[in-house]
Amino acid sequence: MVTANTELGYNSKVEGGVIISKADAVINWIRTESMWPMPMGLACCAIELMAVGGARFDIARFGAEVMRFSPRQADCMIVAGTVTYKMAPQVRRIYDQMSAPKWVIAMGACASSGGMYRSYATLQGVDRIIPVDVYVSGCPPRPEALLDALMKLQAKVRREPAASRLLSA
Repeated sequence: MVTANTELGYNSKVEGGVIISKADAVINWIRTESMWPMPMGLACCAIELMAVGGARFDIARFGAEVMRFSPRQADCMIVAGTVTYKMAPQVRRIYDQMSAPKWVIAMGACASSGGMYRSYATLQGVDRIIPVDVYVSGCPPRPEALLDALMKLQAKVRREPAASRLLSA
């Protein structure tokens, strides 16, 4: 029988205020509940990204309210909007400056696939320069869609071994 407590690695049957858990479960719980996003607002999707921080949508419920504009303090990059070839090296540089473990959310049709722009100047998806963990569809995507992507990313982080992400980065 699997209960909610065993998924988190918490055993309530141990007495004396002692908690026994797996290191992976504890580390991944800490990572999922304290993701600090690095907002890369490149176009109109950035307005929807800003709305997520407001009281109506409240990204703080998921532990991601601390938007960091320094890549060394962030662990989740949210690429919101059209990535041009001129901007692509800067996006890659900021991604490289983020400390491991790090994750990426591609927000909107333009960041995911180039959107309606089929031109010589537009990158046809940010996944051509950095690895993307979660894609958010829409033009522009609703703030609820970004929150759903954040929950999917948290579920992905909970499932992965904690030490493997450090070694691969």
